[in-house]
Amino acid sequence: MANLKLSNVSKSYGATKVLKNIDLTINEGELVVFVGPSGCGKSTLLRMIAGLEKITGGELQIDGQVVNDTPPAERGIAMVFQSYALYPHMTVRENMTFALEIAKVPKKERNAKVEEAANALQLTEYLDRLPKALSGGQRQRVAIGRAIVRNPKVYLFDEPLSNLDAALRVATRIEIAQLKERMPDATMVYVTHDQVEAMTLATRIVVLADKGISQVGTPLELYEAPRNEFVATFIGSPAMNLIPGKITATGATTEVALDGGGTAISNIPSPDAAMGRQVNIGVRPEDLTPVEEGQPYVYRGEVDYVEALGEVTLLYFVAEAGRSGVIAKLPGIHRDTRRATVAVSAPAEKIHLFMDGQSMRPE
Repeated sequence: MANLKLSNVSKSYGATKVLKNIDLTINEGELVVFVGPSGCGKSTLLRMIAGLEKITGGELQIDGQVVNDTPPAERGIAMVFQSYALYPHMTVRENMTFALEIAKVPKKERNAKVEEAANALQLTEYLDRLPKALSGGQRQRVAIGRAIVRNPKVYLFDEPLSNLDAALRVATRIEIAQLKERMPDATMVYVTHDQVEAMTLATRIVVLADKGISQVGTPLELYEAPRNEFVATFIGSPAMNLIPGKITATGATTEVALDGGGTAISNIPSPDAAMGRQVNIGVRPEDLTPVEEGQPYVYRGEVDYVEALGEVTLLYFVAEAGRSGVIAKLPGIHRDTRRATVAVSAPAEKIHLFMDGQSMRPE
């Protein structure tokens, strides 16, 4: 397997710049997931690695070799697309061996590779079936198997689960995770818009926004220490709440008087110069808990809508003018909370601070 290195990579379509200044190293054996809003360029970046899109500027290395002008077939990559792209008139076995036949791999070796991949993907009993006789999840496994038999340097996945229903998506996601465990040295790059896929599969996540990289880190690093408000609200579901306020005490901990009347104390330190500055506190819905009348609170308001999911209850507070409504995610069932006035708070270690959109957390 191989590592990848992108140095100051950019992509433009005429005068329209899509990606700029992409600096990223993907180490051998990592499963790196690209996430970001629609149109952020995550699939374009993957296709540039594959050689299906031309790199406008910068340099791409695979295993130490510059491949900017190397044709896709010579880069040592295998790609699994959102659509299965299987040949309908070929059996599963024929679909998986087709690329090996083109490469003149001996028949005995081809069959051995297919049997090994089919066993890993639980496809052995389907090898003589046509794609139309398979479920969506099985077809996607065939597409993954077709990539495995080629023994590429790098595996590229372009939203491979998007066409599956919810149950199949969960099952296939688990299969991909288990496949990665069986192939610890395999280098994989995976594009998705699904946060659950990113959080559960990734060694590291690359969050793309504003034509570049907003933050790179492990799933828990992005969840617990977002670098800016965009990452804070993009990672996690429901999104992190942002509540404006003014710093009223600085030092090892920071106190913020919130515009809605609440008070937040954060473990994030602040300098004396921050006194009186406008900030947004960030608090995740799952970190908010109800408090009794008269107790200190971070937010207090009328509940506009309730989603009772059994395991958890989501409280949607009435949105104020020009601001998104606060959401609280409470464990268990909370009846009769709609139209009630509820106060919620959060511990100091769960309060994030953002000034001018950037986190105040020390690096």
